Amino acid sequence: MTRRWLKAGVSAGVAAAGAVALATVPAMGQASKARPVVAGCPSVSAQFHPCALAKAKAFTPPRLPDGTPDLQGIWAAPLAQGFQNIEDYPGKTGPGEFGPAVTVIVDPADGKVPYHPWARAQKEENVTAYIDPYAQCLPTGVPRQMGNFRTRQITQLKDAISIVNEAGGHIFRVVHMDGRPHLGRAIKLWMGDSLGRWEGNTLVIETTNLNGRWWYDSGGHFASDALRVVERLTMVDADTIHYQATMEDPQVYTRPWTMVFPLQREEAGYEHLEEACHEGDRDAGHFQLAGFKLYQGPRFPK
Repeated sequence: MTRRWLKAGVSAGVAAAGAVALATVPAMGQASKARPVVAGCPSVSAQFHPCALAKAKAFTPPRLPDGTPDLQGIWAAPLAQGFQNIEDYPGKTGPGEFGPAVTVIVDPADGKVPYHPWARAQKEENVTAYIDPYAQCLPTGVPRQMGNFRTRQITQLKDAISIVNEAGGHIFRVVHMDGRPHLGRAIKLWMGDSLGRWEGNTLVIETTNLNGRWWYDSGGHFASDALRVVERLTMVDADTIHYQATMEDPQVYTRPWTMVFPLQREEAGYEHLEEACHEGDRDAGHFQLAGFKLYQGPRFPK
């Protein structure tokens, strides 16, 4: 699976260069060598979304002894393209530039984040003036954790689910399944406070208490600390999860919006590589020498 897309040790720069192949993706999302069919569905989010949900209705997922669907395993997200850009992006050539990207946003239908005008302007400023927090080995926030480079491992426990990433210094979060309330509003965390529940065969995770200091992608897309994310994970077949995340943040967006992409099971025997990330990292220093600043969160209009 992922071995055919991104090698386990690929760097962000190499992955970006490899994304140039996406320029050949047909407009309606048919299969290509760069983006094969996923679970029998088209490989672009807008077409994968309804196709995969229809297939999921006819699939009976494996279950744990407590009767809940078994989502455990190591999962890749190749169609998310490492979250280089969550919107359509034509790509640029040159050192350090990213290749083309295909939007993972299914609502609104134009595939764009519904920013307030000031926020769209800040998004454009972010990518030209600030360092992507993930490039500094800072945590990804949610939902970027589910689509960034390499893989993530899902483990289900009695009252919690853990999600641990391979890349970025093994970013992780714990999804509490015991019915507890969210943390107080004053508490802000890089990965937020994630509470989960089952709706039939779908795992629903609501995350709040995020600190608003991370980006969705390398393209500068952002949120505030008022963000509420609702994720839905539904098995389409034994090796594919339909992943959906809806973002609500009235301070930054004019309306809620939703992204979708598949999670694909890694081949048997795959193991996470060790990645300390911070050790030996020189990127942040190089960015600062080039004039980029450290991102501290949204700058709301006065």
